[in-house]
Amino acid sequence: MKKTQVLLAACFCMMASFSASSQKYQSASDTVKLNKEWVDVSNDIAKLTSELTIAQNNLPGYHTKATDAVSDAQSSAQKSSDQAYKATNGDLGDAKSANKKAKKALNDAKDASDAKDKANDQQKKIDKLTSQLQKKQKQLSELEEMRTNIRAMHQ
Repeated sequence: MKKTQVLLAACFCMMASFSASSQKYQSASDTVKLNKEWVDVSNDIAKLTSELTIAQNNLPGYHTKATDAVSDAQSSAQKSSDQAYKATNGDLGDAKSANKKAKKALNDAKDASDAKDKANDQQKKIDKLTSQLQKKQKQLSELEEMRTNIRAMHQ
């Protein structure tokens, strides 16, 4: 019975030392470095949160611009088509007008494509910021755990 108690106590001490030795910060003298890193990570989290909020608030504007650009492109394409039909039975002026409207329709289509790309880029930015924020939050929780372990060892 005594042997198992001693063995259990030894195993318990070994397990505690393994978890403590895997930490970056282990002793009370490391708390200054730990606290500095904790503050840096907290500041990074605040910055990322701010950037993420701004990006998320801007996203609906990008979607609105993309929707408007698509609508304009469709309207221009319809006008161009109508003018081209008119030009088939018209004179040189109708042909020139059809050509202008076709160029405008092409430009509007490019604008719509660019607006969609900007909206997609904004979504990618949001995804990237979210991922970075999650990593920083995980890092902060690990630092909190190290802080708790150091406190527990020195009580």
